Amino acid sequence: MDVVADGSRMAGGRRRVRVDGGARVTLRDDAGTTRLVELWHHDPMRVLLPEPVDDEIPHVVLLNTAGGLVGGDSLRTAIGLGDRARALVTGQAAEKVYRSDGPDVAIRTSLSAGRDAWLEWMPQETILFEASRLDRGLAIDLAAGARCLAGETLVFGRRARGETIARAWLRDRWEIRREGRLAWADAFALRPDEPGALDAPFALDGAAAMATLAYCGADAPARLEGLREALAGHGAGIAASCLGDILLVRGLSRDAQALRRAVAEAWRFLRAAGGSLPARLPRLWHI
Repeated sequence: MDVVADGSRMAGGRRRVRVDGGARVTLRDDAGTTRLVELWHHDPMRVLLPEPVDDEIPHVVLLNTAGGLVGGDSLRTAIGLGDRARALVTGQAAEKVYRSDGPDVAIRTSLSAGRDAWLEWMPQETILFEASRLDRGLAIDLAAGARCLAGETLVFGRRARGETIARAWLRDRWEIRREGRLAWADAFALRPDEPGALDAPFALDGAAAMATLAYCGADAPARLEGLREALAGHGAGIAASCLGDILLVRGLSRDAQALRRAVAEAWRFLRAAGGSLPARLPRLWHI
């Protein structure tokens, strides 16, 4: 593990160390079977490869053995699929971002899918603690014919403990490229000197969680109405729209569990309709 002393303190006044970890996974198609060709991980990251069940595609499970991230920590993940390869990538548990005395937590994720590949990126939630600082970026690069279903959810505070966020610093960015050309980009930011943004009606309106999900594929427009029907009746504020071959789902809710269920429903629908896969989630997801 690479360790670098920083200015934050652990309990008892001990100086903590910064972690600089990551993972890199590459998979290729071999006569219709997706096989692992490269696996690298660096503390505190671990990569697990559970045996697929029934007719499922290979699963890649990411695990942060540190149990959470504090100011100055950095994680870098790169997932690459070759032509026609198929895989689902998720997290073993929710990621926790603890309070910081100043430095940011940096998370960088890079996803690439070759021609006619299918890639799912659906980690569990990232939970922001009070006074946390997170700088996160997701970059997706798709070849011709590749399809991708990617989603990320942010939870503001440990809601099971009644914790809410009064101040936090967040910078969250998405970039999706098709054949090297930028197809969609999105950026979201929170600043601690604007604590009212979490509660203001014109901002997050007291939301406990927010989610973004994107389905990229030539059939995206054809999936929009079916997805809207699947989401109808959910208590969470969630809606879908389409931009070219990218179907976007955005959710914002005062009930984090309701939003999780709505995201799960969207995921089930899109992996079945777009990927011809079972309409079920990994066993790691508890809905």
